[in-house]
Amino acid sequence: MKFFVISDTHGKIDRVLEIYQKLTELDGIIHLGDTDRDAARISRAIGRDVIGVKGNNDGFFGDDDHRVIETEYGKLLLTHGHRQRVKAGLQNLQYRTAELGCKAVLFGHTHVPVFLESGGVYFVNPGSLTFPADGTNGSYAIVHTSRDAFRAAIIYA
Repeated sequence: MKFFVISDTHGKIDRVLEIYQKLTELDGIIHLGDTDRDAARISRAIGRDVIGVKGNNDGFFGDDDHRVIETEYGKLLLTHGHRQRVKAGLQNLQYRTAELGCKAVLFGHTHVPVFLESGGVYFVNPGSLTFPADGTNGSYAIVHTSRDAFRAAIIYA
């Protein structure tokens, strides 16, 4: 499966729509919060579902702050990351991912892209296309899953 992964659009979806038009053979689009209504706006604009989770700017601090999706690779945890305090490190996120039996976690909140593997778990943060915090012009991720592999790439806009 091939996923277009974005986060932290904060009400600005023009760049997302522009990039989406250039992508091919997508199986899904994932929005990792801030702002959750952006996922609905993107969905209406492109005419297909967008899988989304709420973030801290959505006033969301409930116990169901995540989604788990099944892929042929295994379960993926989708979360914004604020409840796991990802700005202070990934340890809490790693615990949550293990607790839910997931093989990878996609998260946002920091506005800084990440792709790494630790302890057999893949971590992907697409960064932000609209408000990057890493000195770039923004980023997103493309995630590929297959029965035998998990691959991801951070793409700088």
